Amino acid sequence: MEQRYITYEDLKQAAVESGRSYDMAMLDKAYALAEKAHNGQKRRSGEPYICHPLHVARILIDLGLDTESLCGALLHDVVEDTSVTLAEIESQFGADVARLVDGVTKLTKIQFSSVEEQQAENLRKMLLAMSQDVRVMLIKLCDRLHNMRTGDAWPEQKRRDKALETMEVYAPIAHRLGISNIKEELEDLSLHYLDPVGYDEIKRLLSGSGGEEFVKNVAGVIKERLAENGMPNATMKSRVKSVYGIYRKMFIRGNSFEEIYDVYAVRIILDTVAECYNALGVIHDMFHPLPNRFKDYISTPKPNMYQSLHTTVIGHEGIPFEVQIRTWEMDQMAEYGVAAHWKYKAGIQGSDKLEERLAWVRQLLESQRESDDASSILQDIKSDLLPEEVFAFTPRGDVINLPAGATAIDFAYAIHSAVGNRMVGAKVNNRIVPIDHKVNTGEIIEIITGPADKGPSRDWLKIVRTSEAKNKIRNWFKKERREENIATGRDALEKEMRRNLITVPADKWDEFMAEIARRQRVNSVEELYAAIGYGGIQLSRLMGKIKDEYQKLRAAEPPKMMLEDIPIKKTRGSDGVVVEGIDNCLIKFAKCCSPLPGDEIIGFITRGFGVSIHKRDCSNVQASLTDPSNEGRWVRAYWEDNVQENFKATLEIFATDRDGLLGDIAVALGELRVPIYALNARQADNGRASMSVTLGITNTEHLNNVLAKLRKIRDVLAVTRV
Repeated sequence: MEQRYITYEDLKQAAVESGRSYDMAMLDKAYALAEKAHNGQKRRSGEPYICHPLHVARILIDLGLDTESLCGALLHDVVEDTSVTLAEIESQFGADVARLVDGVTKLTKIQFSSVEEQQAENLRKMLLAMSQDVRVMLIKLCDRLHNMRTGDAWPEQKRRDKALETMEVYAPIAHRLGISNIKEELEDLSLHYLDPVGYDEIKRLLSGSGGEEFVKNVAGVIKERLAENGMPNATMKSRVKSVYGIYRKMFIRGNSFEEIYDVYAVRIILDTVAECYNALGVIHDMFHPLPNRFKDYISTPKPNMYQSLHTTVIGHEGIPFEVQIRTWEMDQMAEYGVAAHWKYKAGIQGSDKLEERLAWVRQLLESQRESDDASSILQDIKSDLLPEEVFAFTPRGDVINLPAGATAIDFAYAIHSAVGNRMVGAKVNNRIVPIDHKVNTGEIIEIITGPADKGPSRDWLKIVRTSEAKNKIRNWFKKERREENIATGRDALEKEMRRNLITVPADKWDEFMAEIARRQRVNSVEELYAAIGYGGIQLSRLMGKIKDEYQKLRAAEPPKMMLEDIPIKKTRGSDGVVVEGIDNCLIKFAKCCSPLPGDEIIGFITRGFGVSIHKRDCSNVQASLTDPSNEGRWVRAYWEDNVQENFKATLEIFATDRDGLLGDIAVALGELRVPIYALNARQADNGRASMSVTLGITNTEHLNNVLAKLRKIRDVLAVTRV
């Protein structure tokens, strides 16, 4: 979207005009290194690459950041994209600038198993650096903002991926840091790429409403009335709600444009808090206030420390609009958030206030240390940093802020871990409610506690919304139930491995599991079991790594016994199968793979139950062939010519749920004259249906005909052989 190139002279001019005392010699040195390192590099848009760090530094000047931050912005891509090393930056610019550059540098030298894991690890690295120096995240936000402004040069899919990541990760972080301008622009730019039709529709509605002229006129009338009431120094501003803010209400909540009462707002900035409340009385005297539309964020600040009085009123023309009333300090905090610490000396009083603003970062990182699962950090950001927040009260009047959708359990753990661990029930406004009750703004919640050794339930991990509550529940199980966790985790892991047909030889088990534990960054296999047991590691995410290691194990150790080495002796067949070397033996077909005529097969001599016939590529076969204890028990087998019997085969059918679907499937199987031995149908999520049907099949060619017929049925999405 942004076209004009910026030069270093433009940047220096902006630095001078800002009125701040920048170290220009240090900036000159940083620019010279960046320009040399990026020399010859081009962006996708065709402009010289150096334009990007210049733009990032320019945005930081508007935020009021210091010399080290601007140097970090100019150099933020040199370590990742050029031959310049972090050590060189530290030697020339000091440890502060090096730390900023390192914080925003992606982990490119490490091999990750998925894009999601790489994204999560990069984010965790950045948050860790941010917990030590918040300027890391401010540089990253400005970096992402300029990239989104110039996103038209990206391929379509990358544009959407970046926009989604921006919407889910970086805009919520900007919101929690209180930088409203950057947060709103990131959301609007993301929406422009994710839903251009909706974006253009809202822009059209805004351009044709004439509301901007209306609020300017109203602001003038309000200023005159405030002066008459002893507030002549009031400063008036007007603002239009962001495109994404309107989009959320129109397309997500289902409001019409006319039902959104805060599209336009008048902002009144005064000198003292007392004047703010006096001005509120004047506004309510001038205009008719809408019921339930008043919010006092001065006495109850938002979690990102935003403070203001909000009220929605209807003007004399019958047009509703919002009035925001705040002091100058509150306005600086609302516009610049943590950046006000640098932009205004009065912005944040002391480092303690800044520490309070960043407490959520440490909480997220603490949760990550306990979960041992990097990718869950993305989910934590989505749940903890939602723009929508609720606040409720304890019986003593203390205010507890929570993300929208949080439960009474989250409320209990937000008070104290001991309260959450002992929770047995909850009262809302003096009435008993379920413990999974979703908290609403303004409720008075009393937590009912039990004995000191009561402890939480494992099921609470599926109910709670905040990472803080999850972290404290896991901590309790980690400390209080270690032996139980190990046993639970081991049983769950072994069951999941059996379900995925993963069989590791006994002599390789310890080495195999030790490697899995190392990949999860835990100290021992027992710790791995315990983490699975208390919920710190999710099996669904762990199984991908286990399957990777299992494939390596199978590749490293080829079967010691090859079928070609088994002596061949012609014998008579049984149940349509010929087993080499054994005459008229008892045959059974393995349920794990259900072989059919046409499949390549192999036999296993069981103890007392004849020969079990498997498909040659069955995963149980591959695992067992490497086991020395089974040597000599595998025998060659093949189908007799012209086998005419029916063999059972189980199919899984996935389809869009609708009336008559089961009847259509039954009719199709009837036309094929296929016997049905078992049929099980169930509803799945998202309007889908899943069916398991066991049929009589003569051979693989017959099976393929059945599969083709079923796949042609309307609304059938997939048919697979189990």
